[in-house]
Amino acid sequence: MEPSEPYGQDRQRDIYAMGMLADQPPSLPVRYEDLERAALDAMDDRAANYLAGGAGGERTMSANTDAFEDWSLLPRMLRDVSERELSVELLGDRWDVPFCLAPIGIQTIMHEEGERATATAASDLDVPMCLSSVASYTLEEVAEVLGDTPKWFQLYASSDQAVTESFVERAEDAGFDAIVLTADVPILGWRERDLQGGYLPMLDGEGMANYFSDPVFRERLDVEPEENPDVATQEFLDVFGDPSMDWQFLEDLVGMTDLPVVVKGILHPEDAEEAIDRGAEAIAVSNHGGRQVDNSVGALDALPAVVEATMDRVPVTFDSGIRRGADVLTALALGADAVMVGRPFACGLAVDGRDGVREVCSNLRADVDITLSNLGRTSVRDLDRSALVRAEE
Repeated sequence: MEPSEPYGQDRQRDIYAMGMLADQPPSLPVRYEDLERAALDAMDDRAANYLAGGAGGERTMSANTDAFEDWSLLPRMLRDVSERELSVELLGDRWDVPFCLAPIGIQTIMHEEGERATATAASDLDVPMCLSSVASYTLEEVAEVLGDTPKWFQLYASSDQAVTESFVERAEDAGFDAIVLTADVPILGWRERDLQGGYLPMLDGEGMANYFSDPVFRERLDVEPEENPDVATQEFLDVFGDPSMDWQFLEDLVGMTDLPVVVKGILHPEDAEEAIDRGAEAIAVSNHGGRQVDNSVGALDALPAVVEATMDRVPVTFDSGIRRGADVLTALALGADAVMVGRPFACGLAVDGRDGVREVCSNLRADVDITLSNLGRTSVRDLDRSALVRAEE
């Protein structure tokens, strides 16, 4: 395949030139920790807690990032790295970069342009995007903005199967490339920050675009959402999620669409095997960024066993804890075919809308490229355990 553009060198050159020649340092913080602080400062307190918080005592969030400390990248020297390849193949599509924007919902609490801003930035850079069911713009609107950029639609199960079927049909018609079933939210997690603030943004009508525009959902209402959004929101709470969701639900979902189904939220290898047996065409290792179960296993800790269980039968993606290029490469070396990035781009959105998302994606792409070359590697597809040393080894 053709080598990728020299993203890292170009990006570094631009930043240094602006800083030294024009006395204009980056307007968006480059370090994730600084970016997160800027994002939380830019949001109101309740929205900031929603973005930053996790389940319970947030030990799973810590476990996600701490897990990367257990692995060290092992650079090799004197290898020709003048040309690098960052692209990956997933479910028959080529991604220019080995990462996708994760399905973060209700993005208008971070910035008024929400998912539209994120999709615009993703389209500009041809970075794949996964759209949440609880979006503030409809899946049709976001698909139009994304154009030919690879796009997946994340599906929350509904207690009304007709609503689920309608969402799947709309995603197919809008041109999405896959359905991503989020399996780890049978019930919304116990999120202490949000509970303390008494804050659930959906009750303000945020993130309701796909539901309020859905013909099947609207049939459940006596009054149209435009006339009484409070009633429509209560109806949403009645149909959102399905605690009875089981493996038969996955089989039924696979049977109702021609699109490949990705099962997201897998941490146990036996669940990965079952998902494949039931028709899943990809697995996403994730613990929902630590937002569902407190003191859960770190997602990276679960990745190797899940990869081994799949035996290369289906691709495996990974999310939960990705902050930098080294994190991306570590997950790929442990067997992931691609990763999903969540909080970093959400922070960029909160600070500077579409330009903020664009900056974060540009920086991450450059970081992956530069770190790959300095490892003495030329292709993300060739990464394996030989690129890593475990802490106790």
